Amino acid sequence: MPHLFPITRVDPKPQRQLHPLPRGLVELYGLLAVLFVLVPEWMADGALAGLRAGRDGSDLPMTTSAWQRIPELRLASMNLMELRDLARALRLWGYSSLNREQLTVSLLRKIQARRGKAL
Repeated sequence: MPHLFPITRVDPKPQRQLHPLPRGLVELYGLLAVLFVLVPEWMADGALAGLRAGRDGSDLPMTTSAWQRIPELRLASMNLMELRDLARALRLWGYSSLNREQLTVSLLRKIQARRGKAL
């Protein structure tokens, strides 16, 4: 069967001779890798272990009172499902068609209206 395109053989380029790095340079790179990568990781691991040691339960730091008092902070920390659950609990109409930003604004208005009535 004849070939449509002639097959040409290309001589491979002569391979370049690679010279290995001096042993001292390789050891220097290894030392730098330890200093710049492993040591900071060990320090971070030690800091996280120190944070976990004093508490039971959650690995996250405790929220401050500002997160509990200021509704904007509380809403910012919620995911969309939690925001919709809160909207359902506050009986906010049409919340399911709102995106996150619209839902947050509506919830803030509803929360502030409830606070105004309570005062």
